[in-house]
Amino acid sequence: QVQLVESGGGLVQPGGSLRLSCAASGSIFSIYVTRWYRQAPGKQRELVAGITSGGMANYAGSVKGRFSISRDNAKNTVYLQMNNLKPEDTAVYYCNAATVTRGYWGQGTQVTVSS
Repeated sequence: QVQLVESGGGLVQPGGSLRLSCAASGSIFSIYVTRWYRQAPGKQRELVAGITSGGMANYAGSVKGRFSISRDNAKNTVYLQMNNLKPEDTAVYYCNAATVTRGYWGQGTQVTVSS
């Protein structure tokens, strides 16, 4: 079992920044990739970024160059640094940790970009 707790969401003005955190506990040795997803009202959940246990990262085209995913293995935490935020980035952001048997989800954290 893996438990995930997200934090760092909030209200920010367009052009601002936020850093989301996803802290993992439990059988963390079994995680091979951690991803951030987001879901805006009335829309499907979409992949934002992912990072493997070895540190390889990938991004959705809509956030490439603005968002950066990283990991601190000592803290069992994956971060999503979000810069130059836009109103269309408004969504609930979820962390997902994938093992060979299943994926685990956090509870989500709300990000609202508005003036």
